[in-house]
Amino acid sequence: MDDNQKKILSDSLKVISKLQLLAAFFEEEVIFKIYIRTQVIHKMFEHNPELDIHKLELFHLQFTESVLDLLRKIKKTNEKNVSLVFDEIELNKELIIKINDAMRTEQSFEFAQQKQTAKINLSLNKLYQNLSDLSTDFPFGKNISQFSARYAGDFFYEVGIDFFYELIAFDPDAVYKNGYGIIGKKLMGLQCRHNFSNLFYCGLKAGSMTAEVYRMAEEAVYFIFYPARNLFLECDEEKISGIDLSQAYSKRARTVQDLSEKNLQLEQQAPKMKTHIPGDILKLLAEYHEKVDGMDFMDFMNDFDVQANILKAMLNTDAL
Repeated sequence: MDDNQKKILSDSLKVISKLQLLAAFFEEEVIFKIYIRTQVIHKMFEHNPELDIHKLELFHLQFTESVLDLLRKIKKTNEKNVSLVFDEIELNKELIIKINDAMRTEQSFEFAQQKQTAKINLSLNKLYQNLSDLSTDFPFGKNISQFSARYAGDFFYEVGIDFFYELIAFDPDAVYKNGYGIIGKKLMGLQCRHNFSNLFYCGLKAGSMTAEVYRMAEEAVYFIFYPARNLFLECDEEKISGIDLSQAYSKRARTVQDLSEKNLQLEQQAPKMKTHIPGDILKLLAEYHEKVDGMDFMDFMNDFDVQANILKAMLNTDAL
């Protein structure tokens, strides 16, 4: 065996080694079969030095390399798709962290509600004393408007501007008013009767305007506090009946759950996507293997160029 034959056989083994690696990567039976059949062809030339060794070289060049190009393209496409999947997983994780942070902020919001409600109850009591000339002290708690300013963006419910103006509109004859604040006369009577005991219900916003809605602890009476004017007005329950108080919080929890489940699905899909070969390509490879496996290679050698062009056309990677 001369040096040229040795070199071509050595190059042939390198090509077959590449095919072996791709067969192991994809773990598809048809690729293993092609790999084995290619080994058989190599052995035929190795054990029959009288054969034209350049036919083996041409066989790999026109055929095996086409198979390798096809598999490499599929592998590269799959890797891009898997990379996109992992990018999506990371983005979902970042969003989960942000939502979890927001949910922790909800706990802060709930605590702030309690503090704000205490301020409102005390402010109403002092406003009553102020309006009754029992006190001249400023009736409103320190930083009473900061609650809305801090939490409106994340936790107040968006309403229409017309609806908001409707809530804060009042008949001047139906309110008590002084230099400190405004309160509906009927509402002040109810507050006195129930000892200024209220519960926070929700927050509303319309553009840059905000209002807080409260419910009397012992009676289904709702009222709003409009911080911009220190305004207290009774609010018809029907007007706010459409607000689902659990919606914002439960939506965050559902989103975290959905994103977590989505990530689990993506993580399970990624390994399969990495080695996925489309069905039409598998069919093509099976047809190719059938042609190579079923032919008498010695006869094949007599019409090599024609057969090789047919096989190469079958595996035309440029069309993929």
